[in-house]
Amino acid sequence: MAKIKAPKKLIEVALPLDDISTASVSEKNPFLKGHPRSLHLWWARRPLAAARSILFAQLVNDPGGRRGHYPGMSKEKADTERERLFNIIRELAKWENINNQELLLEARKEIVKSWEATCKITGEDPSTFPPILDPFSGGHAIPIEAQRLGIEPLGADLNPVAVTIGKALIEVPPKFHDKEPLGPTIESDKQSNLIDKWTGTKGLSEDIKRYGALLSKLAKKKIGQYYPSAKLPEAYGSVDADVMAWIWAKTIHCQNPACGAEVPLVRSFELSVKKGKKARIEAIVQRDVAPPSISFTVYMDDKEARPGNISRTGARCLCCESLIPLKQVREDGRNGKIGKRLLAIVCESKKGRLYVSPNSNQELIAESAIPQTYPSSSLPSQALGFRVQQYGILSHYQLFTNRQLLALGTFFELLDEIRTRVVSDALAHGLDKGSALHSGGTGAEAYADSIVLYLALSISQYTRYHCINTVWNKKNQNIAHAFGRQAIPMTWDFPESNPFSGPLTLNTAVQWVASSLKHVNSSIPGSSSQRDAAKNSDALKNVVISTDPPYYDNVGYADLSDFFYVWLRLGLKKIFPSLYATITVPKSDELVAEPFRHSGKQNAEDFFLNGMTNAMHNMVEMSHPMFPITIYYAFKQSETSAAGTASSGWETFLEAVVSAGLIITGTWPINTEDATRLRSQNSNALASSIVLVCRKRESGSEHISRRDFQRQLREEMPEALETMIGGEKGQTPIAPVDLAQSAIGPGMAIFSNYEAVLNQDGSRMSVHDALILINRAITDYLSPESGNFDADTQFCSSWFDQYSWSTGPFGEADTLARAKGTSVDGVREAGVVETGGGKVRLLKWAEYEADWDPTKDNRTPVWEACHQMIRSLNNQGESAAGELLAKMPEKGEPIRQLAYHLYTLCERKKWAEDARAYNELIGSWHAIVTASHEVGHSGSQAELGLDF
Repeated sequence: MAKIKAPKKLIEVALPLDDISTASVSEKNPFLKGHPRSLHLWWARRPLAAARSILFAQLVNDPGGRRGHYPGMSKEKADTERERLFNIIRELAKWENINNQELLLEARKEIVKSWEATCKITGEDPSTFPPILDPFSGGHAIPIEAQRLGIEPLGADLNPVAVTIGKALIEVPPKFHDKEPLGPTIESDKQSNLIDKWTGTKGLSEDIKRYGALLSKLAKKKIGQYYPSAKLPEAYGSVDADVMAWIWAKTIHCQNPACGAEVPLVRSFELSVKKGKKARIEAIVQRDVAPPSISFTVYMDDKEARPGNISRTGARCLCCESLIPLKQVREDGRNGKIGKRLLAIVCESKKGRLYVSPNSNQELIAESAIPQTYPSSSLPSQALGFRVQQYGILSHYQLFTNRQLLALGTFFELLDEIRTRVVSDALAHGLDKGSALHSGGTGAEAYADSIVLYLALSISQYTRYHCINTVWNKKNQNIAHAFGRQAIPMTWDFPESNPFSGPLTLNTAVQWVASSLKHVNSSIPGSSSQRDAAKNSDALKNVVISTDPPYYDNVGYADLSDFFYVWLRLGLKKIFPSLYATITVPKSDELVAEPFRHSGKQNAEDFFLNGMTNAMHNMVEMSHPMFPITIYYAFKQSETSAAGTASSGWETFLEAVVSAGLIITGTWPINTEDATRLRSQNSNALASSIVLVCRKRESGSEHISRRDFQRQLREEMPEALETMIGGEKGQTPIAPVDLAQSAIGPGMAIFSNYEAVLNQDGSRMSVHDALILINRAITDYLSPESGNFDADTQFCSSWFDQYSWSTGPFGEADTLARAKGTSVDGVREAGVVETGGGKVRLLKWAEYEADWDPTKDNRTPVWEACHQMIRSLNNQGESAAGELLAKMPEKGEPIRQLAYHLYTLCERKKWAEDARAYNELIGSWHAIVTASHEVGHSGSQAELGLDF
């Protein structure tokens, strides 16, 4: 029987990458209202825009079919139809369309149409669409978007915090779809009175807010006395004001025998740098006592604050100026000798933030708090992103002050009382008692469990701002949460938020959680469960798989998420008994190459490779054969080197994919970082993610030799690279910064299509060696040595590779020029080098003549044309560069190819500034070409015929 050929999907042909990336960058805006990420922190989340777009393209058939067009359809019609699908993706990716039901209906119709066409081939039931599984769900971006597109999502993760996030976003909302709220109304809330239809998640969201307000009210009754107001200075009326935050500093004792003062460790004495509202802390030393003492006074004036006294090398005593090495600070921490002092108090007033000097009464009240309920779990002795253990912080509770522990413990203690109240209210509103949430219930018991789930997540979210690892943001005058990076940082001065007053309270976190449900589709059932992707734990079959797996050693999810888990367990172990059965998050099976956990780097790599290979193999077994598998990989800038695009993480990941029996049919770079960020500007930052598109390799695939593999690379890579550089209709060219990643797709497609590529000695070629050959093929295509460039350009390229813009010996230049079929005099005449004193130097683009006209130059190497284009673009903009290109249209393609080559060369040599010039030329290419067409139409030239 003939094997059924799977229809080619849109993602296997083309994507409107720029539009997806632009929307992904926009989604990073932290002020977006109602984003599902507001529910709870998770690290390295994929943007919803990317997940939604990739899923749509993965599910919809490409109109061109396997031959470029279907019978009865011309290639032109296929291109037009593909462009229509691109337009759907462009609109889908926009945040403002996230709940556009008309657009979503159009997208769902396309998905169903493709499924129906597939069912005609396979004989399957067109009314039953296969569910979408993400076996590494994490923050659940992919399942959320599957649900939005009208498909049943199956979320899965080994990490209980990730599973809890998934349950809250895709599993619980459909159980209470279109339900009216039943909690006690909030007197101050006027908005809820305006809602006349409690559709979707509105009722559930409202009850989260109502019961959250009740929780805060009950807690304030119990512990409100530990959060006193503060008296404002005379200049502001000497009245009591609500405190937003208390700013503390850790302290140690000066080791100078003649001093011995308790020294605050302060990163910055500035409280506000906002113009007209500056504020600072002045440390006042009293030296006539032994040991000397330090008090603090807050000034709201324009005077400069004194510099901080703690850095990466150690601290400085404010009394005697003695240096305290960091080694001593750590030793004091390990010996329990780090204390804390109150530096300042931040108050809320009608005039904005006001800063008050500390006093002993405020300190005494804070120190009088005695916590009763808090986690007793230990921090890992060593882990990715952890350094606090070096300072004697060995348990989770040590990441909080006593007052913070008291507040958080009280909130979780009160959840039982809240749950009882919800059950009572639900029964009074006519709901059946039903079974518990973890048993599949949808009645009063399950609803109460759900409210507790969301409130527990609210408290957990709040811990990010209510611990000793936060930082005071002196620019915005607010609290920066503890996880600015994927780490548990050591901080010296930190703000302690007031959970009952100010802009950052427990109720603030409740509002975040309630808002996170605004843009989820509660009309489609979904589920999230705890599974180990590397173990074949169930018999799932014929599911569509899109996943975002762990990235080798980028993030230690298990150790980091313990920060939240140990608190969540206090509130959720009765709600999800099996999920919260362990004291901390399961770690031994986590697919992260963690050297500390696996006794060394090599063991960690072996563990990751074996586990990821098993996970990929399970995906192959579960995957529906008519759909490709899409896999995200977070590529790091450090994963490029002089040898090309390669690293242990990248190679190990690809090795796992290929070993599991998958063919890599495509790689798509998705940028989620703003190119204007400082880091991006300084490093030509790579795409944040690569999406791999994979198909199951047919059984019985043959072996080929290394020589045949190289031959296929030579035959097939040029066409693939040409397409990437030139772009398809509706798809802009791949940027130089992403070309090496993307070009791995067609190269790995050849490699992974075979059971094995055999070396001359009969051994199997490794992914490492395959990547070297693929990178070499990319270099060969782009290099001026390939024969597509004039002799002068070949000379310049080789000289640049060796000397960059520095001078080199004339003798060497003469030998090289002869080998390339030119002469030093010739390239000097071309205007691209400077000679003299037995030395030769390439001219930089800024040194080229500003009034250069290629129509009057009888010797114009591509090297000169390229750098003149860069000069024109940088000095005069895209229009001027387009005008210049219009005078030499035949050089357009060689210029672009050279720019790609020189970018790749600079990037591998870590010449970031030079690389940026070439990257910017390519990034502006379409605009330049458009400008050149306008010149061609309106000026003396006819149609330029530039088809880029």
